[in-house]
Amino acid sequence: MFPSAASSLAGFLTLTLTLTLTLIVIISVPSQVSAAIIPSHDRNSHDHVSQDPLPDRCRQVATPTDPSSFPQVGTPAWAAAYPSFSPDSNAMPQPWKDALNTAIQAGKIPNFPPSVQNAPGTSPSYPSLNPSSPQVCSATSGCRIAGQVWDPPQGVLALSFDDGPLPPSDKLYAFLQQNQVKATHFFIGVNIIQNWKEFNLAFQTNQDDIAVHTWTHPYMTTLSNADVVAQLGWTLQVIYNSTGGRLARFWRPPYGDTDARVTAIAKEVFGLTTVVWNRDTADWTLGLPGGTSPQAIQANFQNWLSGPRTPGLMILEHELSPGSVQAFMTAFPLIKQSNWTIKSVAELDGQGAYQNVENATGQPTPVSITAGGNGGAGLISPTSSSSSSTQSRLSITSSSSQTSSSASAAPNNGVKKSSGTPRLHASHLTLSAYALALTVTLCLI
Repeated sequence: MFPSAASSLAGFLTLTLTLTLTLIVIISVPSQVSAAIIPSHDRNSHDHVSQDPLPDRCRQVATPTDPSSFPQVGTPAWAAAYPSFSPDSNAMPQPWKDALNTAIQAGKIPNFPPSVQNAPGTSPSYPSLNPSSPQVCSATSGCRIAGQVWDPPQGVLALSFDDGPLPPSDKLYAFLQQNQVKATHFFIGVNIIQNWKEFNLAFQTNQDDIAVHTWTHPYMTTLSNADVVAQLGWTLQVIYNSTGGRLARFWRPPYGDTDARVTAIAKEVFGLTTVVWNRDTADWTLGLPGGTSPQAIQANFQNWLSGPRTPGLMILEHELSPGSVQAFMTAFPLIKQSNWTIKSVAELDGQGAYQNVENATGQPTPVSITAGGNGGAGLISPTSSSSSSTQSRLSITSSSSQTSSSASAAPNNGVKKSSGTPRLHASHLTLSAYALALTVTLCLI
């Protein structure tokens, strides 16, 4: 009789233990998923965003936090992750859409229609709005918005080049390296894909600062909110994945075409600072009918360099053609002789070229290009404390929410989240699982 009772009790205890362990596993799984889903695409292959018939919700951009997992720049796997030309905003990563939606719902994005371009090559206009009004504040009308960068400090020439990387860039980069001069390069996304060797020269060899000049160089104010996000996001993404995980801080609007709406999207969704200029060489018109000449460019440099030093000079230059590159090289001795202090645009405020590391030589903090930037100040740790020997993963959070992306990984449906929203961590869920399993075990016994 006793052996039989003991056997029954052992069987009951075995069954109870099995149920307990099963409950622990089942309830713990979601907690482990929640810890690993920041963002969900971090652990997926870059091929996941290649041109394929997957539905939009499956088109997630891969942002692995370990730079060693990035495809090598120039390989087919690297190039296949990006749009071949104009990006389809319907197919961009869902977190970018969510960040835009959050910013709109929070009242961070001005609500007025895009501008209209009546003919190719003409400046966009606002049929029913004043482009110089505070509501619109179009840069092409000369209106400036707080936080934009137009003027360097006194006596400083901020050196930058637009439209690269391109074949003429090779000569420019060799010249910059020879003269030990740093510059900020506002790169076009499709040009990075097509001229990746030049990209590597600028970043790896010269260790220059890399910034955003959109994916295909459109008039940005003519685009919808979503299309603005796609143009900026994909360029940020290819820079991030091609520089060992560096998140650019700066962008320059093609043609200087930005306004209050576009500037706000860049800041609130991606933490980007808008950079314009206060002098224009018009070097992009070299060789075009009615365009400028090398002599005219040098005359302009002479006037600018000998003129007032307050504010400093933010000169629009391009690495677009052999002529535009040569124009800078010809003017360079005059720049040096005039005793202007040459800095890259990214060196002006001393905070560096990237949101998660200062320059090309530092170790970047892994981030997720999945939510808004709060002007670049949204880089916060998803945990309240971290060991000094363990590098914390940071996430770019929406300016309307100071919580980490661990608290907003799920679609927010446009609901503004309080900055004081507590975060539920995996450890809390795991402890809850054990407590529930123990309770069920006691009830069974």
